[in-house]
Amino acid sequence: MQEIKKVLTPIDFSDNAEKIASAAAYIAGTFKAELHLIFVAQNFEDYSGFFVPPVNLPNLEAELFESAKQRMVTFTEENKSTFENYEVQGVTSEVLSGDVAEEILDYAKKNDIHLIVMGTHGYKGLERIMFGSVADKVVKTACCPVMTINPYRTECEEKQK
Repeated sequence: MQEIKKVLTPIDFSDNAEKIASAAAYIAGTFKAELHLIFVAQNFEDYSGFFVPPVNLPNLEAELFESAKQRMVTFTEENKSTFENYEVQGVTSEVLSGDVAEEILDYAKKNDIHLIVMGTHGYKGLERIMFGSVADKVVKTACCPVMTINPYRTECEEKQK
């Protein structure tokens, strides 16, 4: 097995993002690895069969992309102490645009990622039915091992008691 020196963690800025990033930081720190955080902004083209896009769609996409970049800077800064506490060997963050699963897989391949750490839950409801599970697609086609984390695990354990 290849030595783990680069860990990729896709985040979605949901309530669970900090849990996933913290777990990934722990793993990256354990292996003295770099941590790569990415957010993928879904293209509106993927919804073209469901609605007629407004004329100013390119402007909206550009604004959402810029907003996501700002949010990534804030997220990385807010979690800086966690990354330092786990002794992560550097944090890279990036915002991409496109199909979420495909962009995660492309990033992993292009950046020679050794392990992907991601949450099992992201999209919910109708979006999950329409687009399928991102984690499922990544697990089935990734060029490296994938560790999935159920962010609701502690809630599941409490319900069983």
